[in-house]
Amino acid sequence: MSDQDVKAAFNAIFKSSNENISARFSDKSRVIVQWSHCSASAGVESIAEQLASQLSESAVLVVSGCDGACYEAPVVTVGNVRHVRVAPEDIPDILSNLANVHSQPAAESHPFFSRQTRIALDGCGTLESTHIDDYISNGGYSGLAASLQSAPEQVIEEVKASGLRGRGGAYFPAALKWEAARNVRNTPKYLVVNCEEGEPGIFKDRHLMEGVPHRILEGAMIASYAAGVTEAIIYINAEAELSAERMGSAILAARALGLIGKNILESGFDLEVEIRRGAGGYVCGEETTLLNTLEGYRREPRLKPPFPTEAGLNAKPTVINNPETLASLPYILKNGASVFKAIGTEADAGTKIISLSGVVNRSGVAELPMGTTLRDIVDQVGGGPKAGSSLRMLGVGGPSSGVFPVSMLDTPIKGGMLHESGVMLGAGGVIVLDDRVSLLEVMRNLASYNANESCGKCTPCREGTPRMVNLVDKIAAGDGKSQDIEEMEYLARVVNSASLCGLGQAAGNPILSALHFFGDELAMLTTA
Repeated sequence: MSDQDVKAAFNAIFKSSNENISARFSDKSRVIVQWSHCSASAGVESIAEQLASQLSESAVLVVSGCDGACYEAPVVTVGNVRHVRVAPEDIPDILSNLANVHSQPAAESHPFFSRQTRIALDGCGTLESTHIDDYISNGGYSGLAASLQSAPEQVIEEVKASGLRGRGGAYFPAALKWEAARNVRNTPKYLVVNCEEGEPGIFKDRHLMEGVPHRILEGAMIASYAAGVTEAIIYINAEAELSAERMGSAILAARALGLIGKNILESGFDLEVEIRRGAGGYVCGEETTLLNTLEGYRREPRLKPPFPTEAGLNAKPTVINNPETLASLPYILKNGASVFKAIGTEADAGTKIISLSGVVNRSGVAELPMGTTLRDIVDQVGGGPKAGSSLRMLGVGGPSSGVFPVSMLDTPIKGGMLHESGVMLGAGGVIVLDDRVSLLEVMRNLASYNANESCGKCTPCREGTPRMVNLVDKIAAGDGKSQDIEEMEYLARVVNSASLCGLGQAAGNPILSALHFFGDELAMLTTA
């Protein structure tokens, strides 16, 4: 293998993809329909069927994922005009180029997109999800080609220099996992792409799988090459049918071009990739629980150490990465670590995909530089609270995190803890809540979710999480005493400090953050 062999093999694939794109579109226009899990619920299937049946010979229908502006679904783009909230009866007017059927400006001037920096999500909503040629002709797999022209150790050092940390919630430096696995003398080595995404209020990974599945695959190949992995597994939530379908198609297309299998791009690097479906469940996102389910055991965590990079799947070295983490790698290897590191902040390089929902005018997924404030996310990206809504609090980071009052809106996003009370960025969910939602209702929903999702293996989580729910119910019923609040805080701290896995170790955070920021309000609901 030589650098020239890799370069020649990639150039041949790149040339072929460009020729295929030219032949397919030639002088024809692209009519793009965004088909994803959000638009599916808004009836995009019938719109796609009508488009396919009514397009003239001078146009080609392109199926993409959602560009993140879920609140506008279904979206059909003709030229540089985005037609939003399209109904079946709008199709004839759109295709006859009549004026502005529910039209919006192009993405670069659209208020939802103008503050974003798109790395992982780049091309979502424009690239054809189901065709590999579109991805390759737009620079896809060039990051892999660059990696294969370097030694694995050089790839590890480049990603270290970029400052990329895992985007699944723990924010562990990505390249350190690869280095640890590479240094273990035991084979085979595995990579598991953790696409479980079971928590409420988080839907970024599905957007990536449905919109740019090849970018996840390319990132997985780069990570596998660096870590010495020969088998990669894409672990997808059982309910994410469209995501699994798109990833499956991407794997088949990449294998057909020799990008998966033996001697990839004439480099001597071998990699097999397969999809496994998770059973569903928040705790399955915990990496050792995930490994247990892959091996056919109960969905419960393992004791650490040993860590997965030492003894993971089948007791072999295993790297576990989130798809958002992997989707950042092609950009880093193509543009260099310094370019990625220049985005975000000194301590937290790059971007983070935020899943934004609740009473905002513009809900969806947005990729923003680290350091962006919650206020900018709510007001600039989300368009502020809906008319008639008065912002009361934010649910940040999912059920393993907590709640912020309005006074914390100027908090910048960063990896890990956003506040000592237990609020953390996690996987990047931001749920905007107004004054129609009671504090106790929010506390109960988050606490009961953690209680229901507990695997029951360790006593603190099994017994402590339902007890916290009972105490919230007692206060809500008007029977609360001041000592109930004291017990609730004590339990939350015990559960966090004594539980076995990440679910239990953060299960008290919703309670602790609510008590920290809204303690006086809760005290007024109890008696001495």
